[in-house]
Amino acid sequence: MLHHLLALSLVCTDSAAGFQPIGGPHVYLTATAAPSLRELYSEGQTFEQFLSAADSKRDQWLATYKAGTVSDELVARARAIPGTWRLLVIAEDWCGDSLNTMPYLARLVEAVPNLQMRIISSKRGRKLLKAHRTSDGRAATPTVILLDDRYRESGCWVERPSELQRWFQEKKKTLSEKDLYDQKYAWYANDKGDQTVREIVEMLASAAAGHPSCGKKS
Repeated sequence: MLHHLLALSLVCTDSAAGFQPIGGPHVYLTATAAPSLRELYSEGQTFEQFLSAADSKRDQWLATYKAGTVSDELVARARAIPGTWRLLVIAEDWCGDSLNTMPYLARLVEAVPNLQMRIISSKRGRKLLKAHRTSDGRAATPTVILLDDRYRESGCWVERPSELQRWFQEKKKTLSEKDLYDQKYAWYANDKGDQTVREIVEMLASAAAGHPSCGKKS
């Protein structure tokens, strides 16, 4: 699925001075001025507002959010992380990867007092998407930027969980498009957000320990 947005090739699906992202290898972290990040965050929607405004896949968004849960283990780990943290998420309601990850992040945020989340569109977050591309050069949604209490970038997570990203990049060479996407969404349905939330909590813990990163090697 390929969308052209303001000359930016934006894909939701697969559609040496840097960090490798949790959602896939070799997305490089580019410094962004803190005031800009603060402004973008302040303009963002809460998940409730995003959900209320959703036009595409609305029933699926509502169903995924309603059924979504986060394990007690991950909630406890996140609550134990010191500091105040914010997730700035660049997403679109038509994006299947956003649909299968963001509702679980919303549930995590609800359960963790020192964690907040705001959502902006790919149009508004265009520069951030360009600065956090996937290994094959794509600007992808969702892209999650972790901000500390001073709105400094402290990590990122791009597109989908690392295990699924590795699988997708390998299988797209051999599977038909239909089989590829059917199996991708079956993976999401089986995982129920666990890997997404787990990787976000790991990113938080790393940032709190003084090691900001855009993830781990696949």
